[in-house]
Amino acid sequence: MDSEVIALVSVYLIASVRMATPLILAGLGEAISEKAGIINIGVEGIMLSGAFFSFIVSFFTGNLLLGLLAGIVGGIMVSMIHAVLSIHCQANQTIVGLALNFMVLGLTSFLFLMVFGQATTIPSCAVLSEVKIPLLWRIPIIGEALFNQNLFVYIALISLVLTAIFFYKTEWGVNLVAVGEHPQAANSAGLNVVVVRYFACFVNGVLGGLGGASITLGQLGFFMENVTSGRGYIALVVVILGRRNPFGIFAAAMVIGFSQALQFNLQTLGIPIPSQVFSMFPYVVAVIVLCLSIGKSRDPAALGVPYERNKR
Repeated sequence: MDSEVIALVSVYLIASVRMATPLILAGLGEAISEKAGIINIGVEGIMLSGAFFSFIVSFFTGNLLLGLLAGIVGGIMVSMIHAVLSIHCQANQTIVGLALNFMVLGLTSFLFLMVFGQATTIPSCAVLSEVKIPLLWRIPIIGEALFNQNLFVYIALISLVLTAIFFYKTEWGVNLVAVGEHPQAANSAGLNVVVVRYFACFVNGVLGGLGGASITLGQLGFFMENVTSGRGYIALVVVILGRRNPFGIFAAAMVIGFSQALQFNLQTLGIPIPSQVFSMFPYVVAVIVLCLSIGKSRDPAALGVPYERNKR
């Protein structure tokens, strides 16, 4: 293969992995939640909260690690609100998720305005630098893309492997699936359905918060209103396309990530087309791929259904 072609493929692969990282993290969290029977449309709110709190803490402390932890806490807070309303109060999970998205969008915009006011310039913070993995980063084509990236990419790849092991190689994973498929039968077998579902929501908050933090601390270095720009909704699409399989989620996220990388490249070429058309590109790709997957994914039997212990 020609060296110029290899270089071009490598560049696009690097950009695709970076764009896909928030989707992988948020997608894995949502997959765990859905396996347990909780569908959280509020992934957008979880990511936005993670992005906001990670930026605020990093900006005022100058410590990116504290910012990363704050992003996790921000994601957990939103996810656990959804958990309480969905599990304890048995509210409609979809409605609760949408309401949280709107609430977090308004709240983060308000708090950002309160802290920084009507600033003429966007406040910024440092971003995590790339870390080369010795020897592995020299692998042709994929080396730079997978082993010369920032911490969030490595967290996403490790989370991918750990989630796969958790799903398919551990008793905990079997219990999670049992709760999502038939919670009454799982309860009869001695499983605490409520605890398992709360745990799944907690993990969803952790990974979704990391996904949001990766946008501000791993890519942009700043926060602005609606900085996630619908990535939470795309993460839901990624979960459906990947059929809640960790490696399927990775593949779907890479397709969307490539379309985002291509979008930015096309914008820099000076093509006389409104920039809004290019901005639509990743979402159009997501919708097309989603349409092609209709009928090919089976949801957990109890997905979105409130658990009532005494109901048979």
